[in-house]
Amino acid sequence: MAITAQMVKELREKTGAGMMDCKKALTATEGDMEKAIDFLREKGIASASKKADRVAAEGLALVKAEGNEAVILEVNSETDFVAKNEGFKELLETLASHLLAKKPADLEAALASEMDNGTTVNDYINSAIAKIGEKITLRRFDIVSKTDSDAFGSYLHMGGRIAVLTVLEGTTDEDTAKDVAMHVAAVNPKYIGRDAVSEEEVTREREVLSQQALNEGKPANIVEKMVEGRLGKFFEEICLLEQNFVKNPDLKVKQFVESKGATVRSFTRFEVGEGIEKRQDNFAEEVMNQVKK
Repeated sequence: MAITAQMVKELREKTGAGMMDCKKALTATEGDMEKAIDFLREKGIASASKKADRVAAEGLALVKAEGNEAVILEVNSETDFVAKNEGFKELLETLASHLLAKKPADLEAALASEMDNGTTVNDYINSAIAKIGEKITLRRFDIVSKTDSDAFGSYLHMGGRIAVLTVLEGTTDEDTAKDVAMHVAAVNPKYIGRDAVSEEEVTREREVLSQQALNEGKPANIVEKMVEGRLGKFFEEICLLEQNFVKNPDLKVKQFVESKGATVRSFTRFEVGEGIEKRQDNFAEEVMNQVKK
């Protein structure tokens, strides 16, 4: 069967694949459009598997809220350039909507969940890999609920390099919740308050501070008082409510929130690529590797 330019154009519009790939797919399937789509999907999955050992430490994070439910997610790519691609941003939005609708229990369930078009999330991502040409991964997500009396706060820094989702109880003021989210993005606390810090972590810090004071030659009878004072500084560094509010350093975050009649129930902060060991390639070697391909 003769493969026409119109057929190639139609397949390209349906799949987003390159023109030559579309022509090859139609030729291989004797012009059957549906089989050609499957052919390209299979090719995309095969291409994706070849990219599995690459490091995807760039990308974007996003917060999406619908009513009393919100999701925060991180999707990684290999390069910052791809993360700025409109197709990548569309993928992020699609995944956010899907996660809110399906509410999978964990990442494994999310990747196996079926989308509206009948494909799994994993297949959808593999299809995107075929189009975009880089390894793409749904790294993590968190789905959060609230009541009508609470407020979500969301903040994206640098277009999604850092994303924060907060939940404030006792207020419906989203601006206040967003201010707290902005603070979390800037200061990166580990816990809401002292109660959330494990006794083991406090004990370890107290032991370190005690030894520091003794090494400074401080008398044993005042070491304990010094340690308690320095523990206060330790809590300020890691606990949200103990920190000076970034928009008004004269107030602690706790004071700011309480002035609005609210309390912080939770916060989630995703920074793209945090904890991923990025591969450090030698530039000359990278060029030679490309030449050899």
